[in-house]
Amino acid sequence: MIDDFKGDESWRLFRIIAEFTEGIDALSDLGFAISIFGSARVTPDNIYYEKAEQLARRLAQEGFATITGGGPGIMEAGNKGANENQAKSVGLNIDLPMEQSPNPYQNISLNYRYFFARKVMFVKHSMGYVCMPGGFGTFDEFFEALTLLQTNKIYPIPIVLYGTDFWQGLLDWMAAQPLKHGLISPEDLELLTVTDDIEEVISIMVQHRKYKMLKIRRAKTVYYPEN
Repeated sequence: MIDDFKGDESWRLFRIIAEFTEGIDALSDLGFAISIFGSARVTPDNIYYEKAEQLARRLAQEGFATITGGGPGIMEAGNKGANENQAKSVGLNIDLPMEQSPNPYQNISLNYRYFFARKVMFVKHSMGYVCMPGGFGTFDEFFEALTLLQTNKIYPIPIVLYGTDFWQGLLDWMAAQPLKHGLISPEDLELLTVTDDIEEVISIMVQHRKYKMLKIRRAKTVYYPEN
């Protein structure tokens, strides 16, 4: 039985490597992309569905790809806004016993069994995060990126929380409890932007793209001075 267990674990490692390899290969030429997170339970008549679709449409107009978790709700709205405006519309789908069914608006679709492999793809290929109202999955992606930023494990990316009514209470709690007790620093909260303005989101992402492009040009100058 022990030998069988070890065999299962070895094959699991191969599946994990395959998920990383497939994702990196499929998204290698994605370009500048923004991830939109949010609830799978939101219906098309919900205001946040409408705002997610509108945001993805504006991102497409500015030349950004959109990445979502590939499911219904906010994710569907994000993929829809991108796909219907001729932008790359990526869905990083996850196998779940309920809720998750791939939406039809993905023009690049990947499937994951493991949450952690999927989260690596979000971080690796996103130039910014926009978190719409959501549940535990949205919180997971949000706090994962925030922790990586706080600990300098990834290059700076903007994290925008869209929906003041939904998110402001969380930030107030962070200030009233973790910050008050010295468990986080004031500058940690400065890593976040809360807004109800889609054009503010667009402005943040466009400015960050300029910053990224400048960094890329400088890096090329250092490593390839003859160019």
